[in-house]
Amino acid sequence: NGFLRPVDAPFSTFSIDVDTASYANVRRMLQAGQLPPANAVRLEELVNAFSYELPQPDGDTPFTVTVDAGTCPWQPEHELVRVAMQAKAIPMEERPPASLVFLIDVSGSMRADNKLPLVQQSLLMLTKEMREDDQVSIVTYSNNANVVLDCANGAEHELIEQSIAQLSASGSTNGEHGLSLAYDVARKHLLKPGSNRVLICTDGDFNVGVSDDQGVFELIEEQRNQGVFLSVLGFGSGNLKDSKLEGLADKGNGQYSYIDGLREARRVLIEEMTGTLYTLAKDVKFQVEFNPNKVSRYRLLGYENRALADQHFSDDRIDAGELGAGHSVTALYEIAPVGAKTPQGTVEPRRYGPMTRVEAAIQQQREEVAAKLPHENEMMLVKVRYKAPDADESTRVEFPYVPGEKAKPSTDLSFAAATVELGLLLRNSAYKGVGNWDQLVSLTQDSIGDDHKGRRTEFLDLVLRARSLNQHRNGNAPQSPTPRLLGSTDARKMAGCDGKYSDLLDKWDAANDQLTYGEFYDLGFRNSPEHGEKQGLPAGYWVYVYPNWYIWGERVID
Repeated sequence: NGFLRPVDAPFSTFSIDVDTASYANVRRMLQAGQLPPANAVRLEELVNAFSYELPQPDGDTPFTVTVDAGTCPWQPEHELVRVAMQAKAIPMEERPPASLVFLIDVSGSMRADNKLPLVQQSLLMLTKEMREDDQVSIVTYSNNANVVLDCANGAEHELIEQSIAQLSASGSTNGEHGLSLAYDVARKHLLKPGSNRVLICTDGDFNVGVSDDQGVFELIEEQRNQGVFLSVLGFGSGNLKDSKLEGLADKGNGQYSYIDGLREARRVLIEEMTGTLYTLAKDVKFQVEFNPNKVSRYRLLGYENRALADQHFSDDRIDAGELGAGHSVTALYEIAPVGAKTPQGTVEPRRYGPMTRVEAAIQQQREEVAAKLPHENEMMLVKVRYKAPDADESTRVEFPYVPGEKAKPSTDLSFAAATVELGLLLRNSAYKGVGNWDQLVSLTQDSIGDDHKGRRTEFLDLVLRARSLNQHRNGNAPQSPTPRLLGSTDARKMAGCDGKYSDLLDKWDAANDQLTYGEFYDLGFRNSPEHGEKQGLPAGYWVYVYPNWYIWGERVID
């Protein structure tokens, strides 16, 4: 998205998006030592892959909206404004019953360990969470589509697990037939009231059957309107059709997630499953109106695939995203305040004279109207439209934002900014400003905050990897002297960071990591069972002292 002027385009309108697949896909590539292609990096999915401290709703509205701002890290003359929505959290035991159809791609391309075997392990985790009032069916597709399990009681864990475990991969991919059959099964066992959903597990394309995307999309929209939603889990690499899978989920009122390991499977299928199964609001749309007396230019960071025409905000016929229980949605705007310098340069003089009298009159009229606008203290007005899950008419709520005194951005806003800046640098965006890898490392380190799950520290690790890969790709990696090789006692003492950590849980050789972390790096808390080819690692505090990683169980000194 480019910059727009409020006098020309006062509204920014888009559908919410809770997809997070891009982050997991980017993580997979960086951990494999590859820089992701620009089209795999979707800014909004990097931001929304993380949780933030947001207030819970306490009234009839099923969500809260929080707006805050701070200096833009990659363009200090600009402001970065965060618009964050938090849905009401619902305990797992209070969610409605669910009827799930697992639609599993068992074509030959799914043989790899990070495809069908990971699908099976992931669904086995989900199966253990199913209740007696839930229903589970299984449909597979390769050359043909088959019903493997026709509506088991959710508490029949052994039957469901056996049906999943016996699957094997072979043949081509008749995805269209599989999708049609899955919808037939879902309609046959429709729960009312309840959550009815098809969950696709695949590595890529529907390459046999309907020859164009439009036919598949029409099928999904038709079933969505009958109350059967669609979510998509992407697996593996190589054949992954990322944009197509995202489109399927968007049309099906569902979420697209990429599963790169069991940890991500647990997050998506266990920790966030209540939100997937319990929709609090549907067709949720944002429209932000900017005050031209305060804002010279603005741009929305990401959401290119979710943009709506301004008139679609109040049109209840237009489909938009769904908000599940406990889900949050964050959008960031880069704003050039009135009077801010324009770092992109100035427009060259016009060869054939200044603007015409008509152009000048139109611009003067716009500026005069803007100068007389009410609500002069407001920077912007955030409007939201949403429907209750069983409603056809939307409800409108609004949240004016009046900027306060300039203050240091919150830890959450700074971390959200770091996720976006990673995307800008990976895409080599024309809007990256003064952003650079060293500055991003510092920004991330300073905004990790209370990271009890270790996910922000994992992000810092990805930033360090991306910086190293970028340096080596461009041939400007720093020329380091031969690393010092300390004795075991001195190395362990250094790894303990002067008594900061105790209780050594694990230590292993990783000499090549010196290219990313240098001779010494105190990474912080990580809850990741794998690092490179090393598996089964405990959660703990990670410290690198060449040539070894040390994982500590306790932090003694803050």
